[in-house]
Amino acid sequence: MSQSKIIAIEDLASVLDGLRSEGYSIAQCHGVFDLVHPGHIRHLAAAKKSADILVVTLTPDRFVNKGPGRPLFNEQMRMESLAALESVDYVAVNHWPTAVEAIHLLRPHFFVKGQDSQEAADDAGSSLAKEAEAVREVGGDLIYTEEVAFSSTRLINSFFSPLADNAQAYLRELRQQHSTEEIVDFLERLSDIRILVIGDTIVDEYHYVQSLGKSSKSPTLSTKFLRAQSFAGGVLAIANHLQQFAGQVHLMTCLGKTDDQMEVIQPKLSPEIQADFFYREDGPTPTKRRYISEYLNMKVFEVTFMNDRHLPEEVEAQVLDRLANLIDDYDMVLIADFGHGMISPAIRNYLAAADIFVAVNAQTNSNNYGYNYITKYQGVDYIAIDENEIRLPFGDKYGHIEDLIQQLSEVSDCKSITLTLGQKGAVYYNGESFHRAPALATSVVDSVGAGDAVLSVTSLCALRNCPPDLITFIGNCTGALAVTILGNERPVNRPELIRMVRHLLK
Repeated sequence: MSQSKIIAIEDLASVLDGLRSEGYSIAQCHGVFDLVHPGHIRHLAAAKKSADILVVTLTPDRFVNKGPGRPLFNEQMRMESLAALESVDYVAVNHWPTAVEAIHLLRPHFFVKGQDSQEAADDAGSSLAKEAEAVREVGGDLIYTEEVAFSSTRLINSFFSPLADNAQAYLRELRQQHSTEEIVDFLERLSDIRILVIGDTIVDEYHYVQSLGKSSKSPTLSTKFLRAQSFAGGVLAIANHLQQFAGQVHLMTCLGKTDDQMEVIQPKLSPEIQADFFYREDGPTPTKRRYISEYLNMKVFEVTFMNDRHLPEEVEAQVLDRLANLIDDYDMVLIADFGHGMISPAIRNYLAAADIFVAVNAQTNSNNYGYNYITKYQGVDYIAIDENEIRLPFGDKYGHIEDLIQQLSEVSDCKSITLTLGQKGAVYYNGESFHRAPALATSVVDSVGAGDAVLSVTSLCALRNCPPDLITFIGNCTGALAVTILGNERPVNRPELIRMVRHLLK
């Protein structure tokens, strides 16, 4: 019987049209319903009293944004749980991020929310306010039940958390030290920062192939091309991340005249970012083409197109002249040094000596291995690198991380350093003490660009003297969100980071 209640939302619209013509009144509830608990049961029973027919629409898995490991139960299991309730007449999965489109499609007489939602309806920018407007547009009313509220998130965090035991213990301690609103308020206050970001552009190409096996005439792996995607990586991705949090972002980078890739860059770069593009005549815009086996989602091989020599003198002079005219208008400079030629010694030295807060990452990758050490930077204010990038310059494969960070602090004269450690989390050093945080990711789609996202957000936090333990927490939340995004398909944004903070500290 309960299975007959589950219906495609388009078919449900037709069913409700018939019931409405027969004089039946219709109420609609909407939500994630990830863990159906007594609060949900009482809320739905109360909603049923308001109308003859109660329909429940669910947020689909792909739009559930409540933190790592959510939803706990997939949409099919969530539908079956709701359909088993006597008060529920029909269940359907929504196709959209909010209920607005579903309300227009189903046209309920009543859209029913819990009492804990009333405050959100007063916020003109909230999804509930938009849903309330949609209900009015179809001639219905928004009403609230008055049942005791429960929190699925709090129950899941307490009893079903996908996080490791050490991460749960860490979050319990963090809740004792900081409130959710304190952290959210801090993130909101980053929005007036003016930032100048300079570094290497990288266009990331993903070419998906089907493996056909070994060539019959040579020991070569043969593949069949399926499709391709291109993303704006390197400093472009960092600028996009920064634009989600800071107030003003100005980008300086160099493209190649032989293939500038502007057809990829232009639509991918946020239009709110002011950009200065310089051009070198002696090469293409750095492009990394990855061939991916679609079945296994694994990289088969990679081809790079670039000239990674330092900028030609005339281009370097243009960059330095533009920096001299711009730098006094900004609160901070972020250097994204991927070792692909943009940050020449003269540009590096100019920025390190400037009277402005300077954040930097000098990345180690397959194209610059052994040639782009962070130790070439002295006098900067904030550094964010990974474990490999601190071990290589000191030639220390197994030494204690804390010792290496202190060495880097002394060599670079930098008292604010974040070190990302992958599955082991991250550690932050403020010149006096170390602050560790465990990894908060529970699933990984693609780790490419995750470090850039962490660099972007934590550099803003460091500028604003964020408490040291929150720098690692905010950085790890950002990294956990970034690894769920394919390549640099889109930036991590402030609303989703705030949702994750609220979820973890609930």
